[in-house]
Parts: sequence; C-alpha cells; structure tokens
Amino acid sequence: MNSPRLSVLLALCAGLLGASLSASAQPMPQVNGYPNQAIKFVSPFPPGGGNDGNTRFVTSRLPDVTGQAAVVENKGGAGGNIGAKAVAEAKADGYTVFTGQVSIMAVNPSLYGSAGFDPLKDFVPITQINAAPLALVVAADSSFKGFADLLEASKKPGSKLTFATPGNGTLSHLVGVVLEKDGGVAMTHVPYKGAAPAITDLLGKQVDLLITSTSSVASFVQNGKMRVLAVTSPRRVGIFTTVPTLEELGMKNMTFDDWYGFFAPAGTPPERVAYLNESIVRTIRSPEVTKLIADSGSVPIANSSAAFAAQVKEDIARWSRVVKLSGAKID
Repeated sequence: MNSPRLSVLLALCAGLLGASLSASAQPMPQVNGYPNQAIKFVSPFPPGGGNDGNTRFVTSRLPDVTGQAAVVENKGGAGGNIGAKAVAEAKADGYTVFTGQVSIMAVNPSLYGSAGFDPLKDFVPITQINAAPLALVVAADSSFKGFADLLEASKKPGSKLTFATPGNGTLSHLVGVVLEKDGGVAMTHVPYKGAAPAITDLLGKQVDLLITSTSSVASFVQNGKMRVLAVTSPRRVGIFTTVPTLEELGMKNMTFDDWYGFFAPAGTPPERVAYLNESIVRTIRSPEVTKLIADSGSVPIANSSAAFAAQVKEDIARWSRVVKLSGAKID
C-alpha cells in the first residue's frame, strides 16, 4: 500500500521535476561498457514502507544519471532475509543491487538462527542513503497525547498495551524490547510483514502503538491521521522537528539511528561498485532527491563505499550486543 503522500512525492520526482536534472547534467559515461542494461534494485519488504520508499526516491531519478532504467523488485519475507539472500546469491555483475537497512544487515545475523547470508562476506557496501530516527506513533484519535501517557498506561496493573512493528527482528522490534527492558514500558509485540499492514491496523485501532521508520509514516503525520509521541535519534528532522526525542523525555541510552543503504553482491567488479557509488551519490545529492529524503524525516548521507562499510561494521557490533542482552531469538 503506497501512501498518498509517497505517491505524490514519487510522481514529482519522476515527472514534474525531471527536467531540471536532465537539463543540468548528461548521463555518466560507461565504464568498459557498463551499464548497458537496466539495473535491478531489490527491496526486501512490500511496497509502501520505508525501504521501498527510499529505494524509489533514488531509482526514479537514477536513470537521468546512468542513462539506463532502474527497476525495483519487492521481495519480502523473514524480516528482509529472503530478499537479502536472493541478492547475495545473484550474479555479481553490477546489475543487481540490494536495499539494506540496520535491522537486516546489523541485527538479523545475530537474531536469526540462520539468516541465510553474511552481511560482511556476501555483500559490498555501495553507499548509505540516509540516517533517520524511528518514530513512536499512535492514531490521531488515540488517548495517548504524549509519551508520558503511554508510559503511565503501561505501568497500570493488567495493562495490555500492544506495539506493532514491520516484523520480528526489525530494528523497530528491538527498540520496543529495549524500551520494555530498560525503560519500563510494558507492551506486547505484534509483528507484521512490513510497515504498510502495520499502519493499516494502527489506524484501524487493532494495536495501540506503532514503532517504525519516519519515512513510513511521514505522510500520515502530515495529513493528520497519526500523532508522533517520540523519535529515537539524537536530532529532530524534517517534519518531525516538533517531536521530542526519547533522550529529551528522560529515557537514557535510548538513541537509535535507522538507515537505508545500497549493497552489491560480493565479487562485483570494483569499477562497477565505484560507478554505482558515484551515480547513486549524485542522485541522492540532487536537490529534488535531497528534499524527498528530508521531507520523509531523514538526513541524506550519500557517503563513500569505505565510509559506509565502516558504519555497517560498527552497527553489527552494537546490535549483536543488544540482541544478546534482549534474549530475542528467531529460528
């Protein structure tokens, strides 16, 4: 389910604003004949969520830079593991790219008994798209007007608060676990297969709270259907600048940054990885895509492959520790 706001943003990105980038820059020259066909981007969640949205922010403009089509394939399941495994096993020729995120690349290998891939051995980082907080959101007509209301309700005897996430093992899930174990917010986890169905049930009052990426819920916040209680990052971003961070609300050690980024299968020729990095970085840094990312509640990053690789290693170390502390495990 694509949100109305996301659909409008993508339409603008692909159509009305398309002339400006085309007029200002010619496609990059090929490197030893690459690329000479469409590049496939695998998003490991259903359409309508943050992973899919950020992928399309980039792919809708990338053809202006490469001169080749960019096709998105949604391959969801197992918290992103199915899509990741498929790309890990794909031909390493630069024509298949994976949209990873913290939960898949840094959490799943520790959380799942067998994720089906090794984030360090099976992939080559291309570039990080963004850095973003997670948002704790409720339906606009929820009785929880602020985070304090949620915290108070969770401490009442017999409380049956529920929180939805895009799936078991996602960063959203683990943040909920940390909130309960370290923050004393007692809630029952309700996992979904992606952000879109979780959003539907939040608005339908099937669950009390949703923890997910800012990009997944930005349009619903803007149109007044959702209210944000808090964000997890150390900064206030985009349309979420009026929303307090968990740290500001007195929740210590509750700073969590989410990110999305592109990866190629291990063994992809270095010159093709370099081409993908340069073309995608140019696209992300274009004014139109920068605005799309910022409006969705994220900070554009567009870094080097080496810098992104270092970030991935750092997050693997951090989140493997959180997984162990939480005791969470998925077979």
